[in-house]
Amino acid sequence: MNASLSYAHLNAAAQTFGTPLYVYHAEKIEQQYQNLLTQFELTQTRFFYACKALTNIHILKVIKEMGCNIDCSSINEVKLALHVGFLPSNILYTSNSVGFDEISTAVELGVHVNIDSLSNLEKFGQQFGASKAVGVRIRPDVMAGGNLKISTGHDKSKFGIPVAQMDALKSIQEKYKINVRTLHIHTGSEIKDVAVFIKSAEVFDTLLPHFPTVEVLDFGGGFKVPYEPGEQGTDMALLGAEVNKAMKQLSEKYGRNLIAWFEPGKFMVSEAGFFIAKVNVLKTSGSLTFAGLNTGLNHLIRPMFYDAYHHIDNLTNPDKPLKQYAVVGNICETDTFAWDRAIPTIEEGDLLVFYNAGAYGYEMASNYNARFKPAQVLYQNGEAKLISRADQFEDLLTLQVPL
Repeated sequence: MNASLSYAHLNAAAQTFGTPLYVYHAEKIEQQYQNLLTQFELTQTRFFYACKALTNIHILKVIKEMGCNIDCSSINEVKLALHVGFLPSNILYTSNSVGFDEISTAVELGVHVNIDSLSNLEKFGQQFGASKAVGVRIRPDVMAGGNLKISTGHDKSKFGIPVAQMDALKSIQEKYKINVRTLHIHTGSEIKDVAVFIKSAEVFDTLLPHFPTVEVLDFGGGFKVPYEPGEQGTDMALLGAEVNKAMKQLSEKYGRNLIAWFEPGKFMVSEAGFFIAKVNVLKTSGSLTFAGLNTGLNHLIRPMFYDAYHHIDNLTNPDKPLKQYAVVGNICETDTFAWDRAIPTIEEGDLLVFYNAGAYGYEMASNYNARFKPAQVLYQNGEAKLISRADQFEDLLTLQVPL
C-alpha cells in the first residue's frame, strides 16, 4: 500500500500527540480533487465535497481553499460550511426524512436544496411557490454499491422519490409552479461499475422532457475507493469520458446547457487519513493470537458496521516477519478489526496504523464505554498541527446537568 505520508511522519505524530490518533494529509486531498478536475469537462461539471465523510473545520478549510464546493446532509453541516466561509452558492443541501423547518432554513440561507419526498415538495410549493429554485431527488430503483447498508437507489431504499411516482411529482410541481432546477440521483457508495452512472444518465433522459426548467443533473457520488492491497477503484478516466459524452448528447438533444454535479466524499478524504493505535496486550487462544489495542469500535466502527476492510500495518516494526493476528479493540463488545490478518510480528507497545481512515472514521466515533474520542492531526506543507484535541474527563460531563 502506498502511503501519502511516510511512516516517519506517522510515528512522529503519534509520539507528539499520543494515541489513538487520526492523521490526515492535506496534499492527498488536493491530489484527489485535481484527479477529478483532469478527467471531466469543467464547463459542464461541478464537484461538491460530501462533508458527512469528515466535517472537521480545518479539513473543510482545505476543501474550500482548493476551490471545491461542498455537499451537506444536515442543516448543521450547512452552518459549518458557512462558518468556514463557503458562499451559499457553493453549498448543496440534500435532505432526507427531515422536518420541513430544516429545509425552510436551508432555503433562507440561500444554499442549493434537494428534496427527496413528495410530502416536503408539497410543503415547499405551499411556502415558496415559483419564487425559489429547488432540486428533487429521484430513486431510480437501481441496485448498486458495495454493501446493502450503503446502497441507496434500490426499490426498498428510503431515499428519494420513486421514479414510478413521477405523475404525482409532476402534479405537485404544476400545482405550485415549482421551479425544479435539479434532478438528483444517488445510487449508493463504493460504485466501481461506470455503467451505473451511465444508467443514471439514461434515467435523466426519460425525465428531462417533463421538467423544462431543469439545468442540473446531479449524479450523486459513491466512487469506489481501493481498500485492500491490489484492489482497483472506479476508473475515473473512463467515467469522465462517458459522463462528458452523455452530458454533451443530452444538452444537444434538449437544447439546454446542462451541468453535471457530483458529490464525492470518501473519494476525497479516505486515502488521506490514517488511524494509529497502540497494542496494549497480546494473548493466545488455541491457534488465535489476539492483538488488543487501546481503541475500539467507539473510534472506528466501519469494520463492525459494514464489514469494511482496512489495511493494517505495524508502524513500529514494519519489516518483521508476517504473522497472523486477530486485531481487536478494548470495548465491551466483540469489536474485531480483523480476524485473521497477516501483519509484521507484533510486540506489546507497538503502534499499528489503519489505512483509508479519512472517511467515516472519526466522523462516526462516540464516547461508548465512557471512553475519550481521539485527537485529530493535519499534515500540511510538511508540518503537523492539532485540529481537534483528545477528550478529557471533563468533556464527558459537559452536556450533563450537574448533580
